[in-house]
Amino acid sequence: MEQNEATDINKLCASVPDDLEKIIREYPEIFPDDLPSGLPPERPQDHKIEVEPGAQPTVRTQWRMTQPKLHELRNQLDYLMAKGFFRPSTSPFVAPILFTPKKDGVLRMCMDYRALNRVTIKSGYPIPCTDELIDNLHRACYFLKIDLRGGYHQIRVFADDCHKTAIYRRQP
Repeated sequence: MEQNEATDINKLCASVPDDLEKIIREYPEIFPDDLPSGLPPERPQDHKIEVEPGAQPTVRTQWRMTQPKLHELRNQLDYLMAKGFFRPSTSPFVAPILFTPKKDGVLRMCMDYRALNRVTIKSGYPIPCTDELIDNLHRACYFLKIDLRGGYHQIRVFADDCHKTAIYRRQP
């Protein structure tokens, strides 16, 4: 284990009960410092984006950004492209990007897919509501808040629908 990995594991272990610390130290690969490279393998449950018949491609222009935010945008997109999560596109669909600050001050990049969502056919099996999920946890002993770093990058979009998720990349 490298020095910085050990430091990060020590930070994580400092805030959990002893019995969980043992598990964290036994399986440090479950808590990586960085996102894995590349998309997950193709699976039958890849995320499909079905749009209403006759719906036109959704196009939203990018909002103005300050130079520091444009620089951060370029850094994050370059990083995600190097990891294999983004690729150049000539899609007629375009969604703007914005930033929202996390509690630690780091800027979280968010794509505004509201226009796409308006023409998307909703799933017949929606995600359970939060209250229902909490009710199912009534006998749980531990509750952990895990920053699911890059969680959306762990869900592969169905190949025929990737063009619908295009974003606007403005050069600083």
